[in-house]
Amino acid sequence: MSPEAAESGIEPQGLVVETASGPGVLHQLSGVIARMGGDITWVVIMGREQPVESVFFEIQGLETLAPLIEELRSLPIVHTVTQEKTLRRVFGKRVIIMGGGAQVGQVAVGAVAEADRHNLRGERISVDTIPLIGEEALAEAVLAVSRLPRARALVLAGALMGGEIERAVRSVRERGLLVVSLNMAGSVPEAADLVVTDPIQAGVMAVMAIADTARFQIHKLKKTVY
Repeated sequence: MSPEAAESGIEPQGLVVETASGPGVLHQLSGVIARMGGDITWVVIMGREQPVESVFFEIQGLETLAPLIEELRSLPIVHTVTQEKTLRRVFGKRVIIMGGGAQVGQVAVGAVAEADRHNLRGERISVDTIPLIGEEALAEAVLAVSRLPRARALVLAGALMGGEIERAVRSVRERGLLVVSLNMAGSVPEAADLVVTDPIQAGVMAVMAIADTARFQIHKLKKTVY
């Protein structure tokens, strides 16, 4: 996202474009968006069934998409263009929970209950879980979280994590991702932003930390292990 778009204060808007599939399609679409002054903040190919593919754009910097939609519809490769709500507006922020199955389930209990409380007050916080075992699999998954759209917090739920997982945790924290760890064996708790012994409470605190409707702020805590 460009600084100019971020400073404009204009909320991103969503577009779904159904086009003919083939090389250079995305280049043509993005070229029109850039020419019309739009800043693409997110793009994903949602479905690809020959000979048609659907592309979802989130675009910032335009007060209205009407001229852009008209311009896109004039392209020979475009079948339909529809304006949609952005994924952030529909689903909001995401909490990702990964680790051992039993611990993941307990963290999810707390996270879902707390997210429900804030969502009733206007938030949009979703909770995703993935039980995983193995140092390599977990390290890869941790690094991948920083590439997920709308992911704001990661909770690591397990009994023993360290090595490559710890290095992955430090890497994603540098990219701005909040990492909460259960109080477990291994070096991951030393690398996390917050360590919580009770899994249900870990889920609750992760949601509170990213909710705009909560007053809880991790950087104001006097300690990081609970």
